[in-house]
Amino acid sequence: MTRWIGTSWKMNKTVSEARSYAHDLRSALEQRPELLERVQPFLIPPYTALTTVAQELGPSSTRTVRLGAQNAHWEDSGAWTGEISVPQAADAGATMVEIGHSERREHFGETIETTRLKVASTLRHGLVPLLCIGEPAEVQERGETSEYLLDQARGALRGLPEDQLGRVLIAYEPIWAIGAQGRPAKVAELREPFEVLSEEFSGKVQALLYGGSVSADNAAALLGIPGVEGLFIGRAAWSLQGYLELLSIAAATEKP
Repeated sequence: MTRWIGTSWKMNKTVSEARSYAHDLRSALEQRPELLERVQPFLIPPYTALTTVAQELGPSSTRTVRLGAQNAHWEDSGAWTGEISVPQAADAGATMVEIGHSERREHFGETIETTRLKVASTLRHGLVPLLCIGEPAEVQERGETSEYLLDQARGALRGLPEDQLGRVLIAYEPIWAIGAQGRPAKVAELREPFEVLSEEFSGKVQALLYGGSVSADNAAALLGIPGVEGLFIGRAAWSLQGYLELLSIAAATEKP
């Protein structure tokens, strides 16, 4: 089983900082190929650094590290000031698009319907959608997590044929566990959500990932949860050393 281990830099890193990280990451992976044992790394930089990172990582046809965009519009072009289309993201070097992160939903009006449109556009242009789903604390406290996650995922993936669904990545990121104020989830709290997601999507989508206060301290335990096929990491992977450590943990962790 291949484990997807990646990070979104969010609104962080200048072009110079991104270039240095990507250059050193490529060098480190060339020197330490064992880090790629059953592991697929991916980076999602800000748009300003996307082309620079792509150049440092090499051509997409031979690139070891997959490269993603943090968001993309569902239309291919048009009067959408401030937006970036999927073709533009691909032209900049992306092979993935992150869709529906909780910050996009909360602050920028992302809905289940817009995530559906963005997933469809991403697939139409041959890129991999990374669909983010997750519940707020009040939903978890009411014991309604499973229904909430299935509504988000089913809505975004509605109507996809089997071959297109098989290219999708789903990242479960409970809102109460992400960000600087997030509370790291206990393994026991994640078993039921991944059981439900696995029953619905295992073997149908490309992989199910977990994200939310992931660190070197809990990565192995998180990867040991049945159904977890990768990690979507925040600040713990924003330093190159932190990311390499997490890749090392993933490469050494046996499938449960």
